[in-house]
Amino acid sequence: MPYIRIEVTREGVTLAQKKQLIAEATELMVRVLNKDPAATFVVIQEIATDDWGVGGRTVTELRGGKSDSGVGLHDG
Repeated sequence: MPYIRIEVTREGVTLAQKKQLIAEATELMVRVLNKDPAATFVVIQEIATDDWGVGGRTVTELRGGKSDSGVGLHDG
């Protein structure tokens, strides 16, 4: 039984987009590996930009200092 975990930053992924990710990730497992869609699990994990780092810096820093909560790095 396949388990697919998709991690994205928490930046406004809509319910429609999540449904599409789940449907298409499931279809990929069916098409490529001939897996049963009823036994294929897909989990979408949204990560705060303050909690995701690249190159020693948070995504918040890399994107100009606004976190997904709308608080700037220097706002306290």
